[in-house]
Amino acid sequence: MQLQESGEMYLETILILSQKKPYVRSLDVAEYMGFSKPSVSRAVGLLRNGGYLDTDESGHLLLTDLGKEIAEKIYERHQVLTKVLTCIGVNKETAADDACKIEHDISDETFDAIKKYIEKNKK
Repeated sequence: MQLQESGEMYLETILILSQKKPYVRSLDVAEYMGFSKPSVSRAVGLLRNGGYLDTDESGHLLLTDLGKEIAEKIYERHQVLTKVLTCIGVNKETAADDACKIEHDISDETFDAIKKYIEKNKK
């Protein structure tokens, strides 16, 4: 199953919330993303069927190894791209919004080149 941008955003959100809370519920995801509970329930079902997500007996959301790998990849892209954009003068809020758009479409090759450039030119 090819994961779409919205699926990546859900996985990234679950990762972020899991770093802040001991467990993540669908309601937490809905509140964080500003989506309805039915929309989140549908997405959770699709992600679970795709092997990206599990739920425990209490309904807490747990990333599978595959889900966590994708979530970490997208989150790293978000952080690096936000930093690059702020370094070139974009305000932090706009940089974060734009990074969110770019993180899903940028190729691995281009992203790796950006990371290498940053490492090489650290001051």
